[in-house]
Amino acid sequence: MRAYLDCYPCFFTQALRTSKMLNLDEKKTWEILNEVSLVIPEIPFGATPPEIGRKVYQIISKRTGLEDPFKEIKEKCTRQALSLFPELKKLINSSEDRLMTAIRLSIAGNVIDFGANADFDLKRDLETILSQGFAINHYPQFCKALAKAQNILYIADNAGETVFDRLLIEELNKPVIYVVRENPIINDATREDALDSGIDRVAQIISSGYDAPGNILKFCSEDFFNAFNSAPLIISKGQGNYEGLSDEDRPIFFLLKAKCQVVARDIGVERGSIILMKK
Repeated sequence: MRAYLDCYPCFFTQALRTSKMLNLDEKKTWEILNEVSLVIPEIPFGATPPEIGRKVYQIISKRTGLEDPFKEIKEKCTRQALSLFPELKKLINSSEDRLMTAIRLSIAGNVIDFGANADFDLKRDLETILSQGFAINHYPQFCKALAKAQNILYIADNAGETVFDRLLIEELNKPVIYVVRENPIINDATREDALDSGIDRVAQIISSGYDAPGNILKFCSEDFFNAFNSAPLIISKGQGNYEGLSDEDRPIFFLLKAKCQVVARDIGVERGSIILMKK
């Protein structure tokens, strides 16, 4: 998915919001916004939002000297999600359709996003998504693909959300390769975040070789590229991965909450919708 014009002011908003979160003074914030304004015109028209987001957050890291500005927040989100894990596991165990409940919980975890949606309430959003209808629901196709697949490539999104992914992986009952970002970017999951969530107990963890908030094949590592092209079933979590992979012709199922109007419009749903969509 290419970036729409509405995406560009959003990146300035994200830069400003992150600067405030880090308690930067006005001069430092002005320097970040000024550099963002100089870099964005150099990005080719038609670039994806993850490519632009990568540039913006690299500027923030450079100007602040923080390799992982969201480190403490990621750790807090993971701890909060882990505290809910036993309760959520009981919910799956008592449900009539364990797999569908795990899918809903995985999508519910997608609200943990400091790029598109910094104002979230995890417990409140969990309750909402567990009762919310799908705007697009390709669950029968997913079950059919899952039954045939010998293994699964699962592309992660945010830290903390990884705990909810673990719940779903446990219900897939197939070998899973779990893909994380190469380096910190916003609150996206890295290997360290996946390990903190216990993903290594249920899946093999690999890096995409890229550090944008969404995977774009031409920039990813050869290992990821080979895994992506050979996987019989791919689960792609979140908006950033949708933005980077929505034009790829592979057996991808996108699991996400449409948190911004641009992504919602591109998919053809209302903002706030939950999606289980086959490519």
